[in-house]
Amino acid sequence: MKSTIYFLSVMLLVVAGCKFPQGKVSTLEEKVWGESGGKPVKLFTLTNRNGMTVKITNYGGTLTYVSVPDKNGVFENVVLGFDSLRQYLGDHPFFGVIVGRYANRIAKARFVLDGNTYTLSANDGINTLHGGPAGFQKRVFEVDTTYSSADSSVLVLSYTSADLEEGYPGNLKARVTYTLTGNNEIKIAYEAETDKPTVVNLTNHSYFNLTAGKESILNHEIMLVADSITPVDSTLIPTGILSPVTGTPFDFTAAHKIGERIAEVPGGYDINYKLRKQGNEMSLACELYDPVSGRLMQTYTTEPGMQFYSGNFLNGTITGYNGIRYNQYYGLCLEAQHFPDSPNQPEFPNVVLRPGEKYSHQTIYKFSVR
Repeated sequence: MKSTIYFLSVMLLVVAGCKFPQGKVSTLEEKVWGESGGKPVKLFTLTNRNGMTVKITNYGGTLTYVSVPDKNGVFENVVLGFDSLRQYLGDHPFFGVIVGRYANRIAKARFVLDGNTYTLSANDGINTLHGGPAGFQKRVFEVDTTYSSADSSVLVLSYTSADLEEGYPGNLKARVTYTLTGNNEIKIAYEAETDKPTVVNLTNHSYFNLTAGKESILNHEIMLVADSITPVDSTLIPTGILSPVTGTPFDFTAAHKIGERIAEVPGGYDINYKLRKQGNEMSLACELYDPVSGRLMQTYTTEPGMQFYSGNFLNGTITGYNGIRYNQYYGLCLEAQHFPDSPNQPEFPNVVLRPGEKYSHQTIYKFSVR
């Protein structure tokens, strides 16, 4: 048996060596980054065979850094973030975090499920935003698995949210798997199980800037595979209807520059799009392109919606990587998700998770040049 295992191991190494030249395989490194609440926080660096580098910390499951090449082969970071844990421990607009239990807003910080009313922690006026003030973004995730092959690197994080944490029912066991592939893809898989009926909506809240912070995102061109939005009231809670985007500044069915019509949208873009798709199929949701660098980011997801947020409230008071001050419109979010306030909107896609069921969704960010 030992000789067989040894033979197979040697053959795998030979095959890997033939497929990828020496030094051109994926790697995964980790280091201690500090602590939070007495728990160790680590920073993981994933690098693929092409030289693309991604950094993730188990504090908030946060994607802190994504280095990809431009059309001239120059690698630069294309997400907003910090180079120290201290900054993530402070207040910031959800840079790169996993948000949960419920991404986006829940009206008046409450919902009714199976006849029971649950009161949540309000942190956006009278509403709950992204799970509450001590949501997943402030939690230290367990590190379940780390490994690297010739083709990809994988990091599996988990967090158990206790019954009534931030007001949500049930002990929820959540797992997030980050995979950096040899095709310059960041795959994020979300899974969850519960012991009581609850609501779940997980997403990643990265802010992208394909110029690597040299310019705002207003000259980025965006195409969304969506024909309608869920319009909102003055507190950004959906009214419950679907509104066609045709003939409006929200129409990105063909690519437009973000700054082209943003002046027609009071406050900038911050709206959920209903994606054009069938069920939970994995399909293209968005293409984001920077004509100066030539960088292209395609987003695929199994989710029914996507929140497009143009970084409206960044005000230059936050300093990130390389001393860059993050001003208004310096990063945009493409949050693949279920619709906002779905627990209070029964006509929206279902977000209820019951014992014995499994929550499972995936989003892919794929980078290339055009």
